[in-house]
Amino acid sequence: MTAAHAQRSPAPENAAVYIIWPQNGTVVSGGKFWLRMGLRNMGVAPKGVERKNTGHHHVLIDTELPPMDKEIPSDRNHLHFGAGETEARIELPPGKHTLQLLLADHNHVPHDPPVMSKKITITVK
Repeated sequence: MTAAHAQRSPAPENAAVYIIWPQNGTVVSGGKFWLRMGLRNMGVAPKGVERKNTGHHHVLIDTELPPMDKEIPSDRNHLHFGAGETEARIELPPGKHTLQLLLADHNHVPHDPPVMSKKITITVK
């Protein structure tokens, strides 16, 4: 299957992904912080593990949502947590930054309907 023709995995309509910490408006000192990710009504599974109603976290930093029918890119603005992590040490330069979570299936493709958090803004000092 090519990225251009990715099959989207279904997600329950009541599924929700959210950022536990930091919260919107948090000021982080030093640039390094623990991002804690939450998920309701779905499970976390590593990349490559195909199970109904599961996925793994992707953090979008200072970017808009990617196309929902393709693999999420992997770069400095799209961090993949394919081992099934629910928290991660993130380092950002000083300034304002946006963070948003997007859950994806075993192939890094967002679910249908997409399971994404609200976008938050933090400041790094």
